[in-house]
Amino acid sequence: MRRTLAITAALVATAGCSAPGRPSRDSQVLSPLKITNFNILYETNCAGCHGRGGKGGAAIGIGDPVYLVIADDASIRRVVDNGVPGTAMPAFAETAGGMLTNSQVETIVTGIRSRWARPGALQGETPPPYAAQQSGDPNRGANVYSVYCSSCHGADARGGPRASSIVDPSYLSLVSDQYLRTTVIVGRPELGAPDWRGDVPGKAMSNEEVSDVVTWLAAHRPQVTSPSLSSAKSEAGGIQ
Repeated sequence: MRRTLAITAALVATAGCSAPGRPSRDSQVLSPLKITNFNILYETNCAGCHGRGGKGGAAIGIGDPVYLVIADDASIRRVVDNGVPGTAMPAFAETAGGMLTNSQVETIVTGIRSRWARPGALQGETPPPYAAQQSGDPNRGANVYSVYCSSCHGADARGGPRASSIVDPSYLSLVSDQYLRTTVIVGRPELGAPDWRGDVPGKAMSNEEVSDVVTWLAAHRPQVTSPSLSSAKSEAGGIQ
């Protein structure tokens, strides 16, 4: 009997650490703040809106080579950090109430650039600048819309045979002027929308025309009651 008890005790002592479901002695739970893998950070925080591989989804594709030509790292980082008030883009940096460290934000920004930017993507062509350099004219913008956009979005911008409304109040309430500008320049290739060069064959949009049509579109946005929110939407940049 004593020998049997001794054997049983020895087996329990040696087998206890390998019981099913029990973590091994050298296993460690990694703190979310210490995750530095780009793929994990992007899939967890960005892919839900910007799509897997940065190809676009509910929001513009931030892996689009044209986007990465016009948006520099500082612009991308600013919006990853702070988000865009009044839109669906939240702040991710801890300093702005988010859950990512400065190092994790940097991993996302540099990872986007290193994986998806393509030197020479524009074949020597110069796109309109990312940020508007002056205010557009909504009256001219109406004419720009008619020339470049109406064939897809309809004569009144409320939807056409190939694209949906872009003056819908709900849509305009969720996007900033910078988002509209970026979309006009970069397009939404995953949805069949061309960039600034492809709306009219052989006639690329100028910087002034982009600014004018964005101002015309923004004029359809419902008025907000908070002046600070309205200003934030107009001035925000970044992943937009």
